Amino acid sequence: MMSVKQRLIAMNFLQFFVWGAWLISLGGYMGRSLHFEGGQIGAIFATMGIASLIMPGLIGIIADKWVNAERLLGICHLLGAVFLFYASTVTSYDQMYWAMLLNLLVYMPTLSLANTVSYNALENSHFDIVKDFPPIRVWGTVGFICAMWAVDLTGFKNTYAQLYVSAGAALLLGLYSFTLPKCPPAKSENKTFLSSFGLDALVLFKKRKMAIFFFFSMLLGAALQITNSYGDLFLGSFRNIPEYANSFGVKHSVILLSISQMSETLFILAIPFFLRRFGIKQVMLISMFAWVFRFGLFGVGNPGSGLMLLILSMIVYGMAFDFFNISGSLFVEMETSPKIRASAQGLFFMMTNGLGAIMGGYASGAVVDKYTQYAMVSGQSQVISRDWPTIWFIFAGYALTIGILFALVFRYKNEGKAVPIKE
Repeated sequence: MMSVKQRLIAMNFLQFFVWGAWLISLGGYMGRSLHFEGGQIGAIFATMGIASLIMPGLIGIIADKWVNAERLLGICHLLGAVFLFYASTVTSYDQMYWAMLLNLLVYMPTLSLANTVSYNALENSHFDIVKDFPPIRVWGTVGFICAMWAVDLTGFKNTYAQLYVSAGAALLLGLYSFTLPKCPPAKSENKTFLSSFGLDALVLFKKRKMAIFFFFSMLLGAALQITNSYGDLFLGSFRNIPEYANSFGVKHSVILLSISQMSETLFILAIPFFLRRFGIKQVMLISMFAWVFRFGLFGVGNPGSGLMLLILSMIVYGMAFDFFNISGSLFVEMETSPKIRASAQGLFFMMTNGLGAIMGGYASGAVVDKYTQYAMVSGQSQVISRDWPTIWFIFAGYALTIGILFALVFRYKNEGKAVPIKE
């Protein structure tokens, strides 16, 4: 008989296995095998932002008022399995766009549903959520990495089979979810429609400090998925250069990119030290400038003599991704009234993973197309050449500009103080 912790570990592992099976490798498959243009790939990844704007709040309302969270989790993953399977059968941009939009509309709310189910089960079993949840959640990252390795080692990263893997995991998790500890609606909670979407926190825009923070959250959110969208496509482009064609970074590009996720787990553990030592504003700035190095190292690296530069970029990713998300969330927690704190966190999520992701998807696609030469081959647009160094340096320049402007215009009264972290 599995314990509650073991059951939640299995849930978190599968939750992120579903995502990891396609998130990093789909861009390469669409570019190399389906010959989608950069703007089309960016638009498909922008559907993640559209889903993040709409569905978490809507599904949250349903879970709060009418349906058990574990059942909603199961329903969403079963629907996701259907949409992922459909995505594996299509080859046109329009069909893939709608297939992935539908998939993400049901997947994105499961991120918060999985947390809700975990918190409820731990609390009902008298565990300390703060102490016991992180070791459970880290298995989600392990699941994500395992999925990446699976699609890489099988060669599925270049085919629609990666979507089969994801669909199979979603089907398994969908069925498994119905066996999880019950998490009934919190009928006593009187959450409004606006608060479920984080919209009653819009009053925070009246404060200059908060308005600046949320604006920069959106700008930085535009950078969060760029390397997920184009990283594998970029590394795969070296197969056309004889000296790199058989290199590890080309043959196993997804495994190389998985170092980024490994780095995340390490930097999450380092965040308390950095917050104590530098304070929130400095940690957010560290994140912004880490994105400069993330993109810049992609611009100068290669799978041969420049492999260590690419590996360093993967390591820097953990700092770039985690430091802003967690320190930004902590800033919102410290600077908002308890009455709208949950809504403010929802607004932070919407600005970064919603509006930011949409903007980043379309803007990055435009940049990639700007520095790509296409030609019609057998009635289909195919890439002739792509200036990847310039593309990555533009993204690095964007991150550098954000960092400099944030340092100049964001004023935080506690910016020079360390954050007290309980041991």
